[in-house]
Amino acid sequence: MNESKKYYAGCDVGSTMTKAVIIDDKGIVATAMMPSGIDPEQTAAKVLETACSQVEGLEPSGLSRLIGTGYGRNEVPFAHANVSEITCHAAGVHYCNPDVRTVLDIGGQDTKAIAMDENGRVREFVMNDKCAAGTGRFLEMMSRIFNMDLDQFSDLSLKAKKVIPITSQCSVFAETEVISLLSKKNPPEDIAAGIQASIAKRGFTLLKRVGIQPEVSLTGGCAKSMGLVKHLERLLRLKLAPLPVDPQLMGALGAAAEAAKTAGSGLKEASAS
Repeated sequence: MNESKKYYAGCDVGSTMTKAVIIDDKGIVATAMMPSGIDPEQTAAKVLETACSQVEGLEPSGLSRLIGTGYGRNEVPFAHANVSEITCHAAGVHYCNPDVRTVLDIGGQDTKAIAMDENGRVREFVMNDKCAAGTGRFLEMMSRIFNMDLDQFSDLSLKAKKVIPITSQCSVFAETEVISLLSKKNPPEDIAAGIQASIAKRGFTLLKRVGIQPEVSLTGGCAKSMGLVKHLERLLRLKLAPLPVDPQLMGALGAAAEAAKTAGSGLKEASAS
């Protein structure tokens, strides 16, 4: 490895997945992702080592700057600083597509709507973290009822001839409602579409609160669900702006971008917004 080469990393410790991204002055050089374990510090160290192993001669200690973010960002003691996931998702999306002004991030345990300026800085944000409904965990729970993985569940919803609304606002009651609809022999694909539509509606409500300005992007693992994307685009009446990087890596990528931006500044903690 070139000793003068500088590498910057972000480690996003989420409630369900832990991600790491390494960048240099030209772009992304390594990424890694794994399920978050019971020990966030151990998982963060492991995912960072996995990412570093993709760059010849690079060890975690050789990183010029590392920033931790996400649900467990305070559990990354080897990071040079911790930055909120709000800031990092905005920075990650801006790194990929500077034209984006509005972001909806559907994470494992919360959903965030973020309004950004032309520099990728957060203007305003709102989040729904009071209930699991509308989050990644909710989608996983629903897919298990159908004995499917998330990709299969998304594909099923795309086959719907109509959308059967899911009216319950609570994830527990929504589960009961879905089971009841299935027991009454309603088409599974129509129920699946109703579930995707309910998540899209919750996200759309949050987006309206921060102000929807094109371009709009969706981040988080749920962004890979084409059923959800379809319903959200229908509500927005526009196509979501594409991201050339896995949307689940946006937080870690943004943390890496923030690491590069603040390298040498001595900053210990960035703004929470």
